[in-house]
Amino acid sequence: MKTVQFRRFGGPEVLELVDLPDPHAGSGQVRIEVRAAGVNASDWKKRQGLMDEELPQTLGYEAAGVVDEVGDGVTGVAVGDRVFGFSDDGIAQAELAVLTHFAPIPPSLGFAEAAALPAALETATRALDQLGATGTLLVNGASGSVGGAAVQLAVARGVRVIGTASPANHDYVRALGAEPVAYGDGLVDRVRAVGAVDCALDVAGSGVLAELIELTGSADRVVTIADFVGAQQYGVRFSRGDSGRALHVLDEIGELVESGGFEVPAVQTFALSDVAEAHRFGERGGVRAKIVLVAD
Repeated sequence: MKTVQFRRFGGPEVLELVDLPDPHAGSGQVRIEVRAAGVNASDWKKRQGLMDEELPQTLGYEAAGVVDEVGDGVTGVAVGDRVFGFSDDGIAQAELAVLTHFAPIPPSLGFAEAAALPAALETATRALDQLGATGTLLVNGASGSVGGAAVQLAVARGVRVIGTASPANHDYVRALGAEPVAYGDGLVDRVRAVGAVDCALDVAGSGVLAELIELTGSADRVVTIADFVGAQQYGVRFSRGDSGRALHVLDEIGELVESGGFEVPAVQTFALSDVAEAHRFGERGGVRAKIVLVAD
């Protein structure tokens, strides 16, 4: 099968499509013909050598496609079904992928839209679960893929949400169900003018943990997914996948999507063979759309 790989660290030019042996579904797994695979900022960090030292490396942890092989012990899924989920071995940007955690694609979604969901959904849900978010939640960075997911998932739980974003994104944040406030100096006063805050989720990593603690009254009421150094400095919980993944959201999101309670983010698609251009596009920044590679 064709797979995205790099054999040396560097810019997007080091990415290539190579032939690797076809994988097979193990116990509890399914194999899919990949129709779309999500691209995340961690992909170019890996490519630059900022995360893992070994070479060569493959890429991709979230994908959507059609089941073509079912492993032992798997029930409720058959060859030909449309599913989306996680490839724990990190080889989702390929023609075939083995998914360890998966769910049916909501009927109203296409493959590219479904592939845009797993990482953002799991990250947002995990943080909300760890916060035990109730009352009024402040999401710092509400217009991005994870922030937008957190806003909508919290609203679905009956939580009031205040979301920080640049003024240009306030209408978008409002449409997701949050009350927008601007970033920058004076954040505490602007948030308090909107209302009291019970808990806060930092998605942006913009150095505001001290302000979030001031607003919530305790470091225990703040979780960050983006500021590891600040979390250590202020005693705030840093949410990471190895502390327990919120995989239950894959099974739950379908009903919310179909009822109109969750708006899938816009996607920007690139062919699998154009993965280098997809990285260039993502690294330029300033784009809210989720990057997705689609089958050639």
